[in-house]
Amino acid sequence: MEEPWDFEFLSRIVDGFVSFLSEFVDDWLANDMRVSIFKILFSWLVVSLIAIHFAWKFYGNTVNDMYYRQGTGGKNGGTPDPAPHRSGWESAAGDNLKTHRE
Repeated sequence: MEEPWDFEFLSRIVDGFVSFLSEFVDDWLANDMRVSIFKILFSWLVVSLIAIHFAWKFYGNTVNDMYYRQGTGGKNGGTPDPAPHRSGWESAAGDNLKTHRE
């Protein structure tokens, strides 16, 4: 059995959303300074997001290849692989460590 408050809650959300949209459209059509500033900033945001989208489509692979370099080095392309006969811990433990006097 469905409880009646579920439908009431949903209808309140829809009514609130519709009233918000109607107020937004009324404000959008008004010739007010704050609406003009909002329109300018909103259009700047939309144009910037479109420009970022097209720039990423054009340069995305280049940026991705620069970040993940394909090379003969290690995983990152610039880090050399460790020596094959000793691991990093073994080579550090086996070498003589320098003291402060040296």
